[in-house]
Amino acid sequence: MVDQVSWVPEGVNVDVPSSARIYDYLLGGGHNFDADRRTAEELIKVLPVRDMARRNRSYLRRVVLELSKLGMTQFLDLGSGIPTVGNVHEVAHEANPDARVVYVDFEPVAITHAELMLENEPNVTAVLGDLREPEKVLQLAEAQIDFSQPVALLIVGVLQFIPDADDPWKIIQRYADRLASGSHVALSHFTADSMPAAMAAGKEIFAKTAEPITPRTKDQVRDMLAGLEIIEPGIVFTPEWRPETPEDIGEDPRKANLYAAVGRKP
Repeated sequence: MVDQVSWVPEGVNVDVPSSARIYDYLLGGGHNFDADRRTAEELIKVLPVRDMARRNRSYLRRVVLELSKLGMTQFLDLGSGIPTVGNVHEVAHEANPDARVVYVDFEPVAITHAELMLENEPNVTAVLGDLREPEKVLQLAEAQIDFSQPVALLIVGVLQFIPDADDPWKIIQRYADRLASGSHVALSHFTADSMPAAMAAGKEIFAKTAEPITPRTKDQVRDMLAGLEIIEPGIVFTPEWRPETPEDIGEDPRKANLYAAVGRKP
């Protein structure tokens, strides 16, 4: 039986699993449906996806704090997902209460809940948009962000959902071209480099969802930051990106199955 809940935006097909809602379920959220939960449980059987999600979320927190230390006060979060604990604006405001944040996602459930959460946040906005349309997204973000000043562009855990045919490398370049000198681009990306058989099985499961995945190699991820200065520690697995404690790294960081990297625009 389809979930019957009042918070579902009109037009959302709850029978088709969504990556944003699967991620919400893996992080312990409550804005997901039977189809999302069934798919997540299938993934759990072949990949350590709960740990992957947790480590990716932890990386997002660390990267926002680190970029705040580097002077970033404007954050554009592409593919932001459904709001959960430790959202970008909450982390950014720890460092600077005046930091401005724009969330962008094409999942209506994500934007509906973000709008509710942000009613009393004048410096934070959520917009419905597709990151594959940089010009439209940037135009929407202009109401909150001054692109003549440095911006932290966050593309965390989302680029694997952009197929090669849509050329994610060119998409990122189009965003980077618009950013001011001193801006940073932070990303994380699924890879099959560490667990090829398990990731292949996960790819088959994702093929049945609204957003199939394309895991990519370290070199392909590096190419996404072409023209940018990749800051330390380079391209590493998410728990290895500036960990705060040894526990952040864990016994085998390769099982995170996501590369993380941050590039600075000269």
